[in-house]
Amino acid sequence: MEKENYSFDYQLDHIDEHILALLVENAKLGSKEIASSVGLTVTPTYERIRRLEKRGFIKRYKAVLDKKKMGKNLRVLCNVQLKSHAAEFIESFESQVIELSEVTSCFHIAGNFDYLLIIDIVDMDEYAEFLKEKLASIPHIATVQSSFVMHALKDNDF
Repeated sequence: MEKENYSFDYQLDHIDEHILALLVENAKLGSKEIASSVGLTVTPTYERIRRLEKRGFIKRYKAVLDKKKMGKNLRVLCNVQLKSHAAEFIESFESQVIELSEVTSCFHIAGNFDYLLIIDIVDMDEYAEFLKEKLASIPHIATVQSSFVMHALKDNDF
């Protein structure tokens, strides 16, 4: 995986930070609404947004879906530990796990486990089937530990 190269020669000011906060809350806001909120006219606001995009502060815009309305009523935090940290085991695991549609996020982490998977799924029965039929079929997994989200206090969809 290629690492992103960022230049740190640009310092955000309070207006840039305000623009970013507004866009995090609602990426569909137009330049006119943002300009009104930050106290600038449309043209300098638009230029600031483009500069924030160009410099990599804004990576992309996305829609955040309501998982429950889509029938995904169970969110699972699944910790995975590999049997070995050999490069071929890591590459094999990563290439296979990212193909699993149930896995909405995957993080390579430090600590007692190697990976944290975020899995959005219909229910416990579907998760049991996912574990047995899909995750268990990936070689070199030593341990899997699952936690189930009861209630999200804050969720920025990572």
